[in-house]
Formats: sequence, C-alpha cells, structure tokens
Amino acid sequence: MKRILTIVFSLLILCSTNGAFAKKKKSKAEEKAFQNDLPAYMIYDKEGKKVTYSAMIKELKKHEILLFGELHDDPIAHWLEKLVTKEIVAAKKDSVILGGEMWETDQQLLLNELLNRTIDKKTYMQYDVNWPNFRDYKPLIGIAMKNNLPFICTNIPRRYANIIYKQGEQYLDSLSDAAKSYLPPMPVYYDLEQPAYANMLSLFASDDDKGHKSHNPMAKFKGPNLVKAQAIKDATMAHNILKHWKKGKYFIHYNGVYHSQNYQSIYFYLKHYKPEVDIVTISVARQANALELEGRNKTGDFNIIVNGSMHKTYD
Repeated sequence: MKRILTIVFSLLILCSTNGAFAKKKKSKAEEKAFQNDLPAYMIYDKEGKKVTYSAMIKELKKHEILLFGELHDDPIAHWLEKLVTKEIVAAKKDSVILGGEMWETDQQLLLNELLNRTIDKKTYMQYDVNWPNFRDYKPLIGIAMKNNLPFICTNIPRRYANIIYKQGEQYLDSLSDAAKSYLPPMPVYYDLEQPAYANMLSLFASDDDKGHKSHNPMAKFKGPNLVKAQAIKDATMAHNILKHWKKGKYFIHYNGVYHSQNYQSIYFYLKHYKPEVDIVTISVARQANALELEGRNKTGDFNIIVNGSMHKTYD
C-alpha cells in the first residue's frame, strides 16, 4: 500500500511539473505572438543595439548633464521628455536643474516670476513670447513648479543672432554691457569645421571662378555669418548650462536634435568651456520602420526612433 501511494504521489508531481512547463512554454509563445510589429518608437544605444526604456533611465542617472535632442513637432519626443524628467527628478530630487533652447536669456525674469508664482499662467502667456507649440513644453514647466526646481532660459535673444547673420560677429562689440550679459564670454570661439557647421556651409554655393552665378537660392546669403549665428546659439546655451550647473547637480536641457547630435554643437561648447563635464545625449529621429536603426540616425548615446507615420503636434 505504501509503495502504491508513493507511485501515485510521484505521478502527481510529474503531472504538475509537466503542466507548469507547458504553461511556461505557452506563456513564451503568447509573449512572442503579442510582440508589437508596428511600434510607435524604439530605443537604441550608441552601438545600435535595442535597449529598454528602463535600461536607458538607469544609465541616464549616472551622468551630470543630459542633452535631450528632440524633434520640435514630435509627440513621442515630448511625451518621453516628460517621463524622463519625472524619473530623474524622482531620483535626484532638488539637485535637478531644467533648461531649454525654447526660452531666450532675456525671458528669464518673466519665467522666474511664473515659477515663484509672482504671476499666474495667464499673465505669463500674455506677456511672454513663446513658441507656437508652447503647450508641448508646459508639462516641463509644471514639473519645475511642482518640485520647486529652477528652469533656465538658455538661448541667445534671436535679435542678436539675426544681426550677426546680417552684419557679422563684429556687431557684438557695439552692444551695451546689459546686452552682453545675455551672451557667452567674448570673443566667441568658432570652429566652422565642425561637421554640423561644415554641412550648413556646404548649402551656400558661391559663384565660381568663371563668374557663373549659382542656382542655389541660398547662395545670395552670407554662409559664414549664418553658421556663426547658429554657433553662437550653441555657445550661449552651453555657457548658460554651465553657469547654473555645479558638481553634484544634474542639468536636463531640451533642444532641437541638430544642436547636440553626433556630440557636436552644444556638446562641443560644453567640452570647450569645461572639458571634464560628464554629458549624456538623447537623439530623436523618424524612420519609416522603427524596428531597424538606420546608420544615419545613430547620433547619440541613446537614439529614440519614432515611426515615420506618427502625427505631428503642429504644422
């Protein structure tokens, strides 16, 4: 009898194990069956390998300055900016500083008045000049307000960038001390051989040696001046990031992807001003198929590839 009970008990265990194994196999099969073959976005590391959102967040927290290179009209980019910011603020608390290209240095006073609740949102919107898709950035301002964090207006006032384009960098010498306070240290160092700037210059075909006029509609403009106007934006943003950052702080900066991809532009100036600073970058790009990273879009430490059919937040 005892032997019979032992055999029965063994059979029950075997059946139970086989059932669990079958369930496990079924679970894996189900998981495979429900894998999304049309993802809204995928994340790749700098080597081009797919990584999870959680793995990206874990790595981002290890650094000191995050350059989030967005597509200004992309809803996935804005959604992830919000989520990434919340994750880092939850981990770093009041050591976090936020800032962005979308705000110019002479807007700081008004933005501070909103942050410290001297004025309300309606008054702020009435008197400040914001981007047409400001609603995409409101959640970031909301995070700063909720957590009592500084939000830095990092970009150069566009009137100064425009005048450099029209009259050249020498115009800056004529500015008042008050105006110069909105700019990076003078004279600004320019390296027009950086690929980002060299590519811009290549758009400006000049007249050839035989006097033939270029058919490029951009040729009538002063290419070097335009590139310097772009470069001084990058220099100003880098300067303002470092002006408000110090060891032990974490700065999250939101900017168009062209301002930080391939470790150029803002990244270049950050390293120019402070070589030892620890920077991590995110680059956002669109592709017809987000499941395979195209080589041209491997431009950051983390590359967020959005499905090309994704709608845009504004035209």
